[in-house]
Amino acid sequence: MDIASLAASPLLTVLAWSVVLLVVQIGLQGQLATAEMGLGWNAGPRDEERAPKGKLAGRAARASKNLQETYPAFVGLVLAVAMTGDPSGWGLTAAWAWLACRILYVPLYLAGVPYIRSLVWLGSLAALLVMAALLIV
Repeated sequence: MDIASLAASPLLTVLAWSVVLLVVQIGLQGQLATAEMGLGWNAGPRDEERAPKGKLAGRAARASKNLQETYPAFVGLVLAVAMTGDPSGWGLTAAWAWLACRILYVPLYLAGVPYIRSLVWLGSLAALLVMAALLIV
């Protein structure tokens, strides 16, 4: 695939939106932690291993960490599918499904919704597996 075709790939749009999600989640986690621990903690060196004790700040931190655990796989798969081509359209569909699941995951996690949150996470995992399968076969 040539560079112009890669640059025009709609998969790169999904990738760009995924960066927005990443930044929003990191910002949300930071805002909630700062609201609980104070500006001095946020601006300081954080040498002491203090973590927010509030449910919301903790959930936001865990949801952000959860995204960051699978995000490198998503980025790699999206770029690989974009470079090899996606004639079936399944790669693009899976990428959008991953992003939709990851967006839904945040409020479900913050609200403490069990089971449905896990199903949404499994949906994002299934989307990664679809993209991987396109590269394997």
